Amino acid sequence: MPIPSDPDAIRTLAHILRDTGLTEIEIVEGDGRLRLVRAPPTVTTLPAAAAVATAASLVPDTPTPDTPQLGTVPSPMVGVAYLSAEPGVAPFVVPGQAVTAGQTVLLIEAMKTFNQIKAPRAGTLTRILVVSGQPVEYDQPLFIIDPA
Repeated sequence: MPIPSDPDAIRTLAHILRDTGLTEIEIVEGDGRLRLVRAPPTVTTLPAAAAVATAASLVPDTPTPDTPQLGTVPSPMVGVAYLSAEPGVAPFVVPGQAVTAGQTVLLIEAMKTFNQIKAPRAGTLTRILVVSGQPVEYDQPLFIIDPA
């Protein structure tokens, strides 16, 4: 099997990971190597009231496909999104917070590398459209920043 390099083939492999519950696929041929890794779901223990409040604040808002949102910031890559630097730490940003251009708003882990995703413009972060630990696709909306 040749090493897939087109986005559709890689997306298909990512769907296989998700659908089968596998956490890793690696294809090696000659000098070529492709490795896809899916982070397993994490479990945290919180007091009941905190868990309810946290869960409610992390439920993503999903814009309807018919109405593109002004200020939507898409994912620049495929990977796993994280809203904080590590579990149990406050998120980089929260809805309603003012952000500056270049400010880190989340991380995307791809190929065991954590990539900082920065705000492309200043404004108010109005919605976070992903949940921490969620796999994201290229060009998938991550958050919405309304202009300042």
